[in-house]
Amino acid sequence: MTNLLRALCFDAHEPLRLAAFWAGVLHWEQDGSTVVPTDDTGFQLRFLPTQAKKTRPNQVHFDLTSTSLDDQRQTVARALDLGARHIDVGQRPEEGHVVLADPEGNEFCVVGPDNTFLADCGLLGALACDGSQAVGYFWSQALGWPLIWDQDEETAIRAPHGGPKITWGGPPVAVKTGRNRVHFDLAPLPHDDQHQLVERLLSLGAQQVDANADRVAMVDPDGNEFCVLPAGS
Repeated sequence: MTNLLRALCFDAHEPLRLAAFWAGVLHWEQDGSTVVPTDDTGFQLRFLPTQAKKTRPNQVHFDLTSTSLDDQRQTVARALDLGARHIDVGQRPEEGHVVLADPEGNEFCVVGPDNTFLADCGLLGALACDGSQAVGYFWSQALGWPLIWDQDEETAIRAPHGGPKITWGGPPVAVKTGRNRVHFDLAPLPHDDQHQLVERLLSLGAQQVDANADRVAMVDPDGNEFCVLPAGS
């Protein structure tokens, strides 16, 4: 992988089970507690063991795309068969998307075929994030992904090669209470090293909160945790 973004990581009580769920939903390959894309998505999904309970909605959720109403129904049915459930987050019937939660309560949407914003994306259309305009700008610079939307304090970025979009909804941003259950793992590109990447992220507005032999823990301008891995990770 040549992206700085190596993985989207989920805290999980049963990492192997959750990896199997998402491999089945997305038609990706499972490698232990990691799910590897079989399309143009440039990052993996990693599921990390935790005993902490989920107490609030995640700051990131998936928007899965549909090519037709029948395709949407099939994706929903497949997810339900694998252990998902319907949830109510205040969505209206006319919005055209189905809101589900995976077996550990991580929220995701299956959007309808009339969603033009994600029309050129694969099944994993977007990582939809709760976040400010400033944090959208930060991640655009941090990852080197261009802004493809910047309007009314909502932002979106996408890797130059394609793949899912990452979006931020702008204010109001939910007050952060405790550690997020979902975070990014970044790793240096071949011509870079971990220290250089950390220094660049600091210059863009990140803060370092911890470090060990394997990774540097940081937070973005909204206080969302992420990790910088060693080169070659």
